[in-house]
Amino acid sequence: MKKDLGVKPFLFPMPVLMIATYNEDGTVDVMNMAWGGICDHDKVALNLDESHKTVANIKARKAFTISIADTDHLAQADYFGIASANTVKDKFAKSGLHAVKSTHVDAPVVEEFPLTLECTVEEIQPEGFRVVGKIVNVLADEKVLTENGTVDPTKLNAFAFDQFQGGYYKIGEKVGQAWNSGKKLA
Repeated sequence: MKKDLGVKPFLFPMPVLMIATYNEDGTVDVMNMAWGGICDHDKVALNLDESHKTVANIKARKAFTISIADTDHLAQADYFGIASANTVKDKFAKSGLHAVKSTHVDAPVVEEFPLTLECTVEEIQPEGFRVVGKIVNVLADEKVLTENGTVDPTKLNAFAFDQFQGGYYKIGEKVGQAWNSGKKLA
């Protein structure tokens, strides 16, 4: 039997996305967010609260990167969700991580995160503040690639956010093949 839970943002898994921008003084800002994802083959959507420093940076620079954090850097990724760049000066420096300037967009690339999407702002929707970004390039650490150069999700050591209890869960076990596992029912 199912029980009504009311209106809640209960989807799982929720991605843990690291949004990186430059502050007005050129320092790196990284924000941990879950309410975003792919919305077209070359586009992402970020649902943000306009009070975030990251929003001001996106408006000013018209660019950002999205990285997938790995379990080796879970503490830093969580810190980026705890500390606000509005109140913590140069919170990125406190993380101990390293960043380089993207060669494709006006935004930083966090070197320790294994997968990064480099994006430009395509549209800003003020209602609820949604940013639609165009993916102009994807960077992947060689250690997460297969022999034929595609990303191997089992090597990412990515984790998902649990909106039910506020936990993080490692993902990576393959349990089926898309467009094949259901063929027996066709």
